Amino acid sequence: MVKALTARSGTGGNRGFRFSFTVLASAISIALCLFFTFSLRFTTRSYSTDHNNIGSDWGAHGFESMRRSMLALNKDPLKPRLDQIRKQTEDHRALALVYASYARKHKLESSKLVRTFVELSRDFSDLMSKPQYSALFTADANPIDESVLRQLEKEAKERIKISRQVIGEAKESFDNQLKIQKLKDTIFAVNEQLTKAKKQGAFSSLIAAKSIPKSLHCLAMRLMEERIAHPEKYSDEGKPTPPEFEDPNLYHYAIFSDNVIAASVVVNSATKNAKEPWKHVFHVVTDKMNLGAMQVMFKLKNYNGAHIEVKAVEDYKFLNSSYVPVLRQLESANLQRFYFENKLENATKDTTNMKFRNPKYLSILNHLRFYLPEMYPKLHRILFLDDDIVVQTDLTGLWKIDMDGKVNGAVETCFGSFHRYAQYMNFSHPLIKAKFNPKACAWAYGMNFFDLDAWRREKCTEEYHYWQNLNENRTLWKLGTLPPGLITYYSTTKPLDKSWHVLGLGYNPSTSMDEIANAAVVHFNGNMKPWLDIAMTQFKPLWTKYVDYELEFVQACNFGL
Repeated sequence: MVKALTARSGTGGNRGFRFSFTVLASAISIALCLFFTFSLRFTTRSYSTDHNNIGSDWGAHGFESMRRSMLALNKDPLKPRLDQIRKQTEDHRALALVYASYARKHKLESSKLVRTFVELSRDFSDLMSKPQYSALFTADANPIDESVLRQLEKEAKERIKISRQVIGEAKESFDNQLKIQKLKDTIFAVNEQLTKAKKQGAFSSLIAAKSIPKSLHCLAMRLMEERIAHPEKYSDEGKPTPPEFEDPNLYHYAIFSDNVIAASVVVNSATKNAKEPWKHVFHVVTDKMNLGAMQVMFKLKNYNGAHIEVKAVEDYKFLNSSYVPVLRQLESANLQRFYFENKLENATKDTTNMKFRNPKYLSILNHLRFYLPEMYPKLHRILFLDDDIVVQTDLTGLWKIDMDGKVNGAVETCFGSFHRYAQYMNFSHPLIKAKFNPKACAWAYGMNFFDLDAWRREKCTEEYHYWQNLNENRTLWKLGTLPPGLITYYSTTKPLDKSWHVLGLGYNPSTSMDEIANAAVVHFNGNMKPWLDIAMTQFKPLWTKYVDYELEFVQACNFGL
């Protein structure tokens, strides 16, 4: 019983303790809640009080905006839909403008794409500016009319669909245009480089063509050395003039050159192919500097009995600046600047006529051909030969040709529209236009048969002087001897058969070998002279077979190696 009571007593005390603990925990929880509640309210009030002056405006405005947005959202659920439509419309309008600008940048102003994109952008702007639609964005307090919004959405989607379709089609076109533009830029750049390279190449070719090869310079120096060492062997001073030099019954040739080896080849080829070489007389005229070398060269062998006269330009006293227009013009500062200005950019300004900047075209040696009657007053006929020709047959047949009262016998070079007077003279000048026919056929210098009696009768030298004086400022023709020749013998030239004179071996690799084989004279006109390294190999043997390689002076200079 005592045990039972004790057990009962322990059980009741246990329950009382649990109840008391529960009550205490509840009280503590309530107290903590009240404490935090009052603390939070006190802190909020204190923070609001401390920052009232600093952020009251911003807080009020932000809170008001949030409140109004929330109210609007609660009031008008169509507002987000309207904003989305406006954003899509503005995005596609801006995209259309970007593509239009891109098209203009690539020079597509004339294409339909530029106009299409501009119209698309304008359509989007017009759509959003319609009164019934613009009112949707300004009236925030009024509810949005769903039927109007639905119509706006429909029209906007239609325009967006068209815009996307046009952009999709234009992308390929823009890619192609970009490639085309890049290709054009590349082509332009390459053309610029090509033009520059052509000018440089033309200038280099001109230097290669007009420079004196080392072997040729060596030959002239060695021959001059021989002339100085043995003057008695080669000088003609004090000796009477051989009668053959003035005999009109013989065949006379005029060769004006400062190139020793070239002049010797002309004489060699003519005498070796002549049937009666002892009846042929060669009048070789050079400058004072090369006179000694020429004298030695033509006295080292007898040339099959042919007669050879070697003189200098200075031996003809009438050739002075008071009589010869070319010599007078060469004294002018303007012409000297044109010829001798040593600048690459000036030398390559005009690649078409670059070769005429070479001073040789104003050299008196080059213009001696206009004074033949005065140089050889006792002769009736004479054959003029350039120093870059090779004679392949007996030329005495030329003296049997009836000249019909004409002065100049020459081979015509025109074919189609090429080598007409219009290509050699300035027909915009009134004097040239009034006097000459631009379609008249041109002829070639290099092998010209002159009737000196007809020349004197027609006063051709006076005619040449008249036109040469007029052309001092180079307004009638570019420099050279062919244009004044075409003018001087305009109505006094007799065309010869083309087989007498075949040209082009110095520039045209496609010259017919059959024509060459049948030609009386072949002409290495052009830059690729046969004594230069740049000569065309297929034609060079025609010239080299007449070089006197057996002469010790030629061998000493390794000529032709």
